[in-house]
Parts: sequence; structure tokens; C-alpha cells
Amino acid sequence: MTVTAFRVASRPRDFVRVSGPDAARHLQAMVSNDVERLGPGESCEALLLTPKARVIAPLVVLRRSVDDYLLLTEPGLGERVRATLLRARFALRCEIEPEEHTSVVVLDEASAPPAPASGAIPTRDYGVPAVEVLDSGLEPTVGDDELELLRIRAGTPRFGREIDDRVLPAEAGLEERAIDFAKGCYPGQEPIARQHYRGRVHRTLRVLEVDGDELPPYDAELTYEGKVVGRVTSAARDGDTVVALAYVRVEVPSEETLRLGTRAVRPA
Repeated sequence: MTVTAFRVASRPRDFVRVSGPDAARHLQAMVSNDVERLGPGESCEALLLTPKARVIAPLVVLRRSVDDYLLLTEPGLGERVRATLLRARFALRCEIEPEEHTSVVVLDEASAPPAPASGAIPTRDYGVPAVEVLDSGLEPTVGDDELELLRIRAGTPRFGREIDDRVLPAEAGLEERAIDFAKGCYPGQEPIARQHYRGRVHRTLRVLEVDGDELPPYDAELTYEGKVVGRVTSAARDGDTVVALAYVRVEVPSEETLRLGTRAVRPA
């Protein structure tokens, strides 16, 4: 009998349950993706936004049954999500409460174990086939540093690093994965649609390699031809190389070498 060693990483989360006869209606009116189309066991990414389209919280929305949704968000954002949804609930019939779960990411999910009853949620955050599994009892075999490196290499934005109140979803590359432009109204929809159909972003997220082995600090300035054109948001070591995520102005050609002080910064 062959025993497969699964590549498992811890994935800290906050969880919020939205359940009841009006759960789907309420979430559909509040988040950026079409959650009514989900069948039981299906999931999608979504954003909870301010009216000015700034991100309150990134979400994974899991529909567990017709009237029962579980929202997965980043650690520390659960209460923010719950409070925002409660303020807008009015007379709708749904409960909005925190839940407790454990979450791990199983990388290279072709060799993953069968999903437990709580389900397995596909994730593209790490650039390899992977699923997020709740309450599995699996022990991590992959460290936090390796998981962070995979995230950066995949160009996946993270709340508090690439996502904050300075950033629009399109700048972080979230339009394709977390926004449905055909669904009904939700907070932030108008500026999201206006930017998408009429405008363009001034900066985008890029994956870069930085000379040297010292990790650059958050918000470290990047220059091109003597002008500040971007800032570093995340960085990790990959052997003798430093890999970083950074916002860079769109007019800077993607193949050009930037500078971080005296260090060269190139496309990864």
C-alpha cells in the first residue's frame, strides 16, 4: 500500500455564517459576485466594498445549502464583515453570526485526500492546483514562508499588503476573479462599472525579482529613470533571490529594469 504525503499548509481565517430564507437575497445585494447562482457545495470569490469601491473585506463565499452560506475572510476581518452585513439587513430574514472552523490548503490537489463533509474549496491563490479544506484534521507539512512565496509568485493580492483603502479592485487584479459585471446592484458597483467600461487603471500589480538577499520593507519606493513609479507590498526569499509583489505605474514597460535604491529590480 502506497502512502501519499500530502502538501498541507495552515490557512488562518475568520468565518461568518449567513443563513435563513433571505440569506441569498441579502448577500446578492451586498457583495460583488453572483452568489445566487451557486449551487450547494459551490463557492466563489467576492468583495465586500464601500460605496466608493474600497475593499472592506475579500471573501470566499461557500453555499452550503439553499439558505445557508459560509463566508471565509482574512483573520481579524470577521467582525467587520458581520457588522457591515448586519447594518444593511433591515427586515430581511437571515442570521449573521461568526462560526469557528479550522482551515488548511492542500496543494497539488490531484493527490489530495477525499474532502470531508464540510467540503473542499478550489483556490488559485498559490499558482498550483490547490483546495482549501475545512475541519479536516490534517497537519501542516508546508511552512508559512513557503506558502507566502507561492502566493507572491502567483501574483495573488493579500489584505493589508496589496489590498487596502488606497487600492481599487482592478489595480489588484481582482476584477476577473471576484466581480460579476452582469449582476444587480451592490455597494461600490457604480465606480467599479465606471472604471471598467470607461476608464483605465494607473498602476497594476507585478511580480518582480530584486537583486540581493535583504527583504525590502513594505511600501519601499521603486524608481525608473530617476522617478518614483511604484512601491513594494510583499517580499519573500526564494533561495538566493528575493521575489516581490509591487504596484507599478502602467506607463512603465513591463520588461524594463527598475531600481530599489541601488538594487536592480526585474520582471520575475
